[in-house]
Amino acid sequence: MPTKKNPQVTASPPARRHELLRTAAEVFAEQGYNATTVRTIADHAGMLAGSLYYHFDSKESMLEEILRTFLDELWDGYDAVLDAGLGPRETLHALVTESFREIDRHRAAVAIYQKESRQLAAQERFAFLAESQRKFEKAWLSTLERGVADRVFRDDLDVRLTYRFVRDTVWVAASWYRPGGQHSPEEIARQYLSMVLDGIAVRT
Repeated sequence: MPTKKNPQVTASPPARRHELLRTAAEVFAEQGYNATTVRTIADHAGMLAGSLYYHFDSKESMLEEILRTFLDELWDGYDAVLDAGLGPRETLHALVTESFREIDRHRAAVAIYQKESRQLAAQERFAFLAESQRKFEKAWLSTLERGVADRVFRDDLDVRLTYRFVRDTVWVAASWYRPGGQHSPEEIARQYLSMVLDGIAVRT
């Protein structure tokens, strides 16, 4: 497998580029980034490894584009929610719903992010992952803190523990969720929020 950038990389038609990135994302998610080679991706795409270098200069470039695309779309949705002036409960509902929509759109990218982001963030090329994580934490913690201050959420709530619980409960869904399944992202978000906000015990 070539280890240096190929000077013959050319612009790909958008549809073909999207198809190759989708294939790469599925392979990265299934096999792990370190275990995946350009040849492996090319095999899954039904092409020669050398041909893939006409579209991308390395597997690092492919992974960076996969993760940036996912995070850019995630933050487009999150920023719209955070700028909407909603109450804390409504904001939490909208953030969870937007998260499940992103899992629906980018399931493989979410799985990669979950498994690889901590290790990747140590590399300068992927420093944007750590910045996104800081923004993510701030958005969720501030929503929970506002809910406690407004007496929408319990005043004995440990907001950091709650944040971790909700975060992990939502994003782990990428390990089992499959687009086109029985439930829409919006319905799954509604069910999750019902359990998180109201519990699962019968009300008395």
